[in-house]
Amino acid sequence: MEFEFSSQEELYQRVEPALKAKLAELHRLGYPYIKLIDIWNYLVETKWKKSRDLTLSDIVDDILHVDNRKLDEFIKGKLSKTRRSIDLTETI
Repeated sequence: MEFEFSSQEELYQRVEPALKAKLAELHRLGYPYIKLIDIWNYLVETKWKKSRDLTLSDIVDDILHVDNRKLDEFIKGKLSKTRRSIDLTETI
């Protein structure tokens, strides 16, 4: 059986249970700051960037077997590039 998706959003919704399972594992292992979107973005930007014709089972397998350490480093790298500043424009 072959699956076709009309958008990345539809694909994301289809694999969300796998993302949630991986997220639960990551939280149990001490990565409470990682979110579903972090796992998705990591795979989109690294593993799937140059891939073509992935099957649904390939995508789910990638999600469930993502390297926790590399994912953690990716997220910390993204966070370190985010400039944090205090917002003094709002009145209290």
